[in-house]
Amino acid sequence: MPEVQEQGVDKARFLEGVERFRETGPAWARAIRAKSATRFNELELPNRKMEDWRFTNIAPILRTPFNLVAGEAAVDVSTLAPFRYGGGVAELVFIDGQFAPQFSRAAEGVTSLNLSEALTSHEVLIEPHLGRYLNGTPNPFAALNSAFLADGAFVHVAKDAAFAGPIYVLYVNTKRDNTVTYPRNLIVLESGAKADVVESHVALDGASRYLTNSITEVAVGENAALHLYKLIHESGEAYHLATTKVRVDRGGSFKSHAISQSGKIIRNEIGVQLDGEGAHTSLHGLYMTSGDQLVDNPTAIEHAKPHCTSWIGYKGVLDDKSHAVFSGKVYVHRVAQKTDSNQLNQNMVLSDKATIDTKPLLEIFADDVKCTHGATVGRPPEELVFYFRTRGMSEAMALGMLTYGFADEVVNQIEIDPVRTRLEQFVFNKYSPIPA
Repeated sequence: MPEVQEQGVDKARFLEGVERFRETGPAWARAIRAKSATRFNELELPNRKMEDWRFTNIAPILRTPFNLVAGEAAVDVSTLAPFRYGGGVAELVFIDGQFAPQFSRAAEGVTSLNLSEALTSHEVLIEPHLGRYLNGTPNPFAALNSAFLADGAFVHVAKDAAFAGPIYVLYVNTKRDNTVTYPRNLIVLESGAKADVVESHVALDGASRYLTNSITEVAVGENAALHLYKLIHESGEAYHLATTKVRVDRGGSFKSHAISQSGKIIRNEIGVQLDGEGAHTSLHGLYMTSGDQLVDNPTAIEHAKPHCTSWIGYKGVLDDKSHAVFSGKVYVHRVAQKTDSNQLNQNMVLSDKATIDTKPLLEIFADDVKCTHGATVGRPPEELVFYFRTRGMSEAMALGMLTYGFADEVVNQIEIDPVRTRLEQFVFNKYSPIPA
């Protein structure tokens, strides 16, 4: 398949319809849109000559003319039921990128509402953060999202507030072909606050080819703690390009679990800046690829202050002709003494035609640090397959149980019971064949 280069793509069509949002919201939000549209035009579109995109061919996305969603889809409570978890302190639901208040619910003690409304009603809380953590990213799709800045989830947790139940953010894509949505999330935890947020991207049966271009910005205050779960369960023909940027202040903690279940092309980028002494982050991920699926997980952690700790642990299961990419970059500034950072990428390859490109990377400019990195790639251990077969299992069952156990090590770390239970069932159904 020939690769589409930038000169063969009409960049103007990506900005079609942007005028719909140009004059909405406060002046500073309009300025973000205008500046971002200009930046998108200045940036080179991703291609495989770029180091960050060397293994990720998004030519199918670049050559597809996507259109903004028009009108509202007919969705009822029963249709959404399989994608909801119940419980939680609040829930925000978006249908084809548009806020659905009839399916959403707020809660006392936490500010959770759609960003479009919050830009006016909570401007003083949003302006110091929105657009501040992208740090001049060279990703043109991040600039494109900001050019279409309109709606998404806004979550604000006040100083020293804590919630036992999670805050759910659900994005549902319907059966509209060749459409694009631009979810924009902002999560702000003040000092001492604690919260769990579950961000899910799902598709109704029959949903076909569409593009989700998403940005999530996170601010974790002093001694605050956020656990962010991201579940990507898009249509098998859909594209998902996402950027998550996080800043963690002194003594704060940010944990994430990113689970890629389905989607034609997925690129889920996450970058964390540890910007205060004693800050911590741990990034966990699981990607399960099959068919000709492509999943790319670029991760980056910046240790900007001393005495910070970090962990990156991603696992992948690859089958058929699928392709996965992982990059884990840890950057340690000269002042960031006493850094403790570890990362590990483990991959189980079930097919000779599946491929994985993995690149753990350390850039260390401090001299009193403890940093490790590693990657493994291999098939299920033959000795264990043999062991299970001697106990009466077929080879398919043995491979399935080993694969399930490998993937479930990540799922089992999820602390929200209904989310963990549903993912465990998904992994079990995917890899454990029913005995004949």
